[in-house]
Amino acid sequence: MEPDSLPTEVILTHPRQSLGNVTLDWMPQPGNYLDLKGKTYAVLERRHRYQLRSGRYRLQKVALYVQSASRPVESTLVDGRWVIGDATCVYNARSELIRCAINPSGPCDRCRDYQPVET
Repeated sequence: MEPDSLPTEVILTHPRQSLGNVTLDWMPQPGNYLDLKGKTYAVLERRHRYQLRSGRYRLQKVALYVQSASRPVESTLVDGRWVIGDATCVYNARSELIRCAINPSGPCDRCRDYQPVET
C-alpha cells in the first residue's frame, strides 16, 4: 500500500449493501461526490476503522456511506468549500448536501422565490 493511499469500503445506505473496496488517494468528506463503476454517489458519512498493532491503534481503513446522486450543475464557492446552488440567495442552505427548503431540486436561476442576501 502506498503511503498516500487509503483503503476504503464504499457502502450504499439504502438498500444497505457494500459496493466494494477501493483505494483512494484523497480523504473524502461528507458532501463530496465519488464516481465508482460508472455511477456517481454522494458521500453522507465517513467512519474510520482502527486496528491495534504493537500497542498502538493504526488506521486500518475507512468506511464511506453513500447514496446514489447526480452531480449538481449549480455550485458556488463559499469560504473555501463548494455548496449546491446560488449562495447569493437568502434561502440557500449553504450546504454540500441540500440546496434550499423552498426549491430543493433547483434550478436557482429560474426560482420565483429568489431573494438576494442583504449585506
